Amino acid sequence: VRIVESGGGLVQPGGSLRLSCVASGSTFSNYVMSWYRQAPGKEREWVAVISSTTGSRNYADSVKGRFTISKDNAKTSVYLQMNSLKPEDTAVYYCNLVTTTRNDYWGQGTQVTVSS
Repeated sequence: VRIVESGGGLVQPGGSLRLSCVASGSTFSNYVMSWYRQAPGKEREWVAVISSTTGSRNYADSVKGRFTISKDNAKTSVYLQMNSLKPEDTAVYYCNLVTTTRNDYWGQGTQVTVSS
């Protein structure tokens, strides 16, 4: 199984970025996909999650109202639209997929830097 993130980069405060994550190498029928992030010197923190079946979503308080998670089941993909970005959003963003059998997969991460 391979998880690949993309879409990171350098953006000014107040700007937007859209991260993408694609899972391949197996057939997934029922799973949840999440975004996490890790800033320098800090622990990895959960950002958002979406269910492949119900589409239900949840967000960390720090990003609620600014970030939107979405999915494309046909492509086993998840996206993170990030608006009104702040310097404190700077981190490596990781995609995570967990199946109903508790198999847990991670990508290599994509760097997001918010700076003027």
